[in-house]
Amino acid sequence: MVSLVERAKSGDREAFDRLVRITHSDSYALALRLTGSTEDARDVVQEAYLRAYRSVGRFRGDALFSTWLYRIVANCAATHNGRRRLHRHDDLGAHDDVIDTRPDYDPTLLGDLAALRVNLDAAIRDLPPRLRSVVVLRDMYDMPHEAIAKELGISVTAAKVRLHRARRRLREQVLPLPGEEHDHGR
Repeated sequence: MVSLVERAKSGDREAFDRLVRITHSDSYALALRLTGSTEDARDVVQEAYLRAYRSVGRFRGDALFSTWLYRIVANCAATHNGRRRLHRHDDLGAHDDVIDTRPDYDPTLLGDLAALRVNLDAAIRDLPPRLRSVVVLRDMYDMPHEAIAKELGISVTAAKVRLHRARRRLREQVLPLPGEEHDHGR
């Protein structure tokens, strides 16, 4: 992949197209986890590749190309989520047909990893974007706290606090302790 990156930096469009094909699946998965919407994820990935194409000549190689690209995707997702928050609205009747498909907690769920994964994915999508971003970047993409803080424009302490809050909410929702109530207003 290093030679592809070097060729793309030199303006080789075919090399950049190959890099897109190689990284698209992971970039889309990250965008989907950060936005919680397939439509929004497609928009974010498109914007991220556009930004990457415009700036690939300035890629220094301090990190892997994929790490550099994931940071662009995360940045685009944060910008997109911020715009969505400003323009959020409910459609009339949007909640009429909502069915809660999450099963009530059942200790036997621990044996059913597929169901646990479905519940965890749903819980991640339910997190507020500021918490979802941190937990996805840290726990799924193994970014260090410092890189997360820089990418999201927050302090390292804020990144750690958000990660703690996100993990606590996920545990409470997916694997609540007996007598534990779902109080997500904390």
